[in-house]
Amino acid sequence: MQNFAYLIGDDKAGLAAVVDPAWDIEKILDVAKSNKLRIIYAINTHQHPDHVSGNDELARATGAKIVAHEASRSRKDISIKDGETLHVGSLELKLIHTPGHSPDHVCVLVNGKLMTGDALFVGECGRTDLPGGSSEQMYDSLFNKLMKLPDDVEVYPGHDYGAKPHSTIAYEKSHNYVLKPRTVKEFVQFMKEP
Repeated sequence: MQNFAYLIGDDKAGLAAVVDPAWDIEKILDVAKSNKLRIIYAINTHQHPDHVSGNDELARATGAKIVAHEASRSRKDISIKDGETLHVGSLELKLIHTPGHSPDHVCVLVNGKLMTGDALFVGECGRTDLPGGSSEQMYDSLFNKLMKLPDDVEVYPGHDYGAKPHSTIAYEKSHNYVLKPRTVKEFVQFMKEP
């Protein structure tokens, strides 16, 4: 599925969070151990199995709390709302509710880096035709939330589907055909096209 999981750590505090721990939990644990980081959170961008399937294994191995948006139907220890923050040592992780691909979808912003899950890929965006998806909500998430972030914010998607593994908001504005200026109605029609 070409999934990405992200380990976010504060070296001084020795603490870390993992975004979307779906696969390769042993590898995540090895990287954390080699960097002397204790994982305290498993943050889910959304409830789809290809993003949450490693939650329980990671939580058992580390004692990490599973974090998801309050609308998520997956098991969670901590429910979050739009704009709330988590702290990992001195790092502040801001959770931005970005529904469209899934009603519970969130992006994670920390130190100018944005983990976008399946809301925004390099050169593309997530599907809206799955249960709970909404093209209208995706439009709002993309144009009224993510594209309002500073141009130099780095974009780290949930899958390696693009020409490169990560980009910036500026790059997406100029290269992502999904982000061409459109009205909501035009965007909804565009998302229906193959």
